[in-house]
Amino acid sequence: MDFFTIVAVAIGLSFDTFAVSLSFGVVHNRILFREALKIAFILAFFQAGMLIAGFFLGSFISEAIKTADHWIALALLSLLGIRMIIEGSKTEKGDKMIDYTKIAVLLAAGLGTSIDALAVGISFALLNVKIGLSAIIIGAVTFLASMTAIRLGKSAAKKLGNNIEILGGILLIAIGIKIFFDHTMGAL
Repeated sequence: MDFFTIVAVAIGLSFDTFAVSLSFGVVHNRILFREALKIAFILAFFQAGMLIAGFFLGSFISEAIKTADHWIALALLSLLGIRMIIEGSKTEKGDKMIDYTKIAVLLAAGLGTSIDALAVGISFALLNVKIGLSAIIIGAVTFLASMTAIRLGKSAAKKLGNNIEILGGILLIAIGIKIFFDHTMGAL
């Protein structure tokens, strides 16, 4: 597989991460650069790591993963989104919002957005693609997409007001539903 094809795959895989990062930037609009780096690094690490894990799993369990990956992504992103909506409903001026830089929240987001990378890794194993270079490219594209989205989210938050956490929660649930329907419709 050539470099440009891998970059195209990386861009496709980074769409969910972009949306989640945009949500983080919107909700936590005073995010510091080092916090944004942490978020982007964790999300990129999960994308690259799940790609490698999928590669090594190979076709052995591909059917089992295909039957459950969309359910896992839907559950993780929906739970995180519902939590954001509940916290956003309670938040008034001066109240503390959920800390989206906490590792548990980032791990759930990382796992939820990288399930597709696991499946891509399995297909890369079947195609004998060089996994090291692919993982580096996919991780780098994901990192850049995440940093860009966080910055865009920070800018949008200043214009959207206090109920932004609810919007972020709805966005995460929508991403989970999109992943679910994409996989469900693709299986038909």
